[in-house]
Amino acid sequence: MDALIEDKKSLLQRFILWREKRIKEKHFILILSFLVGIFTALAAWFLKFLVEWIKEFLTENFDSTGVNWLYLVYPVVGIFLTGLFIRHIVKDDISHGVTKILYAISRRQSRIKRHNTWSSVIASAITIGFGGSVGAEAPIVLTGSAIGSNLGSAFKMEHKTLMLLVGCGAAGAVAGIFKAPIAGLVFTLEVLMIDLTMASLLPLLVSCVTAATVSYILTGSEAMFKFHMDEPFLMERIPSAILLGIACGLVSLYFTRAMNSVENVFRRYNNPYVKLTIGGIMLSVLIFLFPPLYGEGYDTINLLLNGVSNQDWDTVMNNSIFYGYGGLLLVYLALIVLFKVFASSATNGGGGCGGIFAPSLFLGCITGFIFAHFCNEFHLGPYIPEKNFALLGMAGLMSGVMHAPLTGIFLIAELTGGYDLFLPLMMVSVSSYLTIMVFEPHSIYSMRLAKKGELLTHHKDKAVLTLMNIESVVETDFEKVRPDMDLGEMVKVISQAKRNLFPVVDVNGELLGIVALDDIRNIMFRQELYHRFKVEKFMVSPAARIYVNDSMEEVMRKFDDTKAWNLPVIDELGKYKGFVSKSKIFNSYRQVLVDFSAD
Repeated sequence: MDALIEDKKSLLQRFILWREKRIKEKHFILILSFLVGIFTALAAWFLKFLVEWIKEFLTENFDSTGVNWLYLVYPVVGIFLTGLFIRHIVKDDISHGVTKILYAISRRQSRIKRHNTWSSVIASAITIGFGGSVGAEAPIVLTGSAIGSNLGSAFKMEHKTLMLLVGCGAAGAVAGIFKAPIAGLVFTLEVLMIDLTMASLLPLLVSCVTAATVSYILTGSEAMFKFHMDEPFLMERIPSAILLGIACGLVSLYFTRAMNSVENVFRRYNNPYVKLTIGGIMLSVLIFLFPPLYGEGYDTINLLLNGVSNQDWDTVMNNSIFYGYGGLLLVYLALIVLFKVFASSATNGGGGCGGIFAPSLFLGCITGFIFAHFCNEFHLGPYIPEKNFALLGMAGLMSGVMHAPLTGIFLIAELTGGYDLFLPLMMVSVSSYLTIMVFEPHSIYSMRLAKKGELLTHHKDKAVLTLMNIESVVETDFEKVRPDMDLGEMVKVISQAKRNLFPVVDVNGELLGIVALDDIRNIMFRQELYHRFKVEKFMVSPAARIYVNDSMEEVMRKFDDTKAWNLPVIDELGKYKGFVSKSKIFNSYRQVLVDFSAD
């Protein structure tokens, strides 16, 4: 067995050497991006197949005219099985897939763990198939990025190429699972914040087109959601579209804030079985009362996009205790909008695995439908086609939750074939994005990293500072002095020192102050004062103190506020670690900027 492994390694090494001689780097990157597109599309197809197979197996015999008590059982079983799989087989955290990719990109960590090429697929399939109220898209994005990273690592590609392949994997995953190549490209540029250059554009396009093509081959050429526009968009409906965008922005804000709040509740508990109990009970009860919360909710989306009468729309209440009460349709849908965030948070918080792509589309569709149906029922303005506004709402919620208006526009257009509604799609998406930006500057994916100062952005200055860290600029060649030393001892230290700043520390290493050579120059040669003055008499407090866990943006703010050229660095306990100088930061900044631009 060992000999076989060695033979494979030797064969791969020979291929790598042959490739370096015969195939140019840029051409081989295109080959890898093509392979990434194929593998990510296959992974996306397999995930969707597993989810649908599990769901059909569990629910095909459900009674549509009454309650189904198994809704109280399946979600708990799904979360339980997922938790066991993650804890005992994967043995790693695989939640928040897109956030993990953002963190990897922000830290320039191009290697994503090998198990991510399959673990998220299995975990999310179990979670969603058994009713978890989340989406399969974020797990498949993490899977795609892991495929790109590990494929590049297998062929010993350099760091910059691995970063590009991570983006190719994410783009291919979105393009493959939605059959939306443009959306895959835009998602990678807008959400993952991969800078668009000619060197990165072509591989991303190759992965997107390849993944979408493979998906078409496997599942047919129809759009993911069937949609036929019965009524064209009229100019008189522009105010309604803008109002819908504002409403979507506010619902996005509610979804983002509520999800973070509920997830914070689950973070208080370390015992996985306590989380399972809380999450399982919450999710099961919600699905029992509102069956559309089961799984991704794409059946409900198709229903609202294709229904033409109250009789069609009332079927959304099938399988529930609300069956037969058509007059409560708007109330029923409004309650779903209210509780969807709790169902999604309970799924992930309880131990499940899934993303918020599908919940965003689901909520957006229902929000758009409620808005149009409410206006039509109470004759508020001109008639609004419910199915058109349900589609527009999907773009609005996605734009708001992800802070990605372009992704929302192109994804919904490609998902439904609703290109005739491109103008109102833009109106709703932009209105939603501008609305949530008033209240929340970061998307649901990036806010966790932004709070820690670990988020890479398209703002080059901030991005370069994010890539830098304190450890790389701390200088430690400063001679330390004690507060009880007299001036004579201080002069001896100065005679051996190479720097003109001296940190004053106590016996525990805690920084008490600093001594600047310029401050004692007028007395340091007066020997009669050597035993009269002690360091504690002429030391001064530093203009500011830098903590080892400060972000570089915070460090630069302290330098700007104090106008200092050198500031001491301490840890959380106040112990001295070294100094940071402006000149050192500028030198590091220039070097990182060169590397960053070269990417």
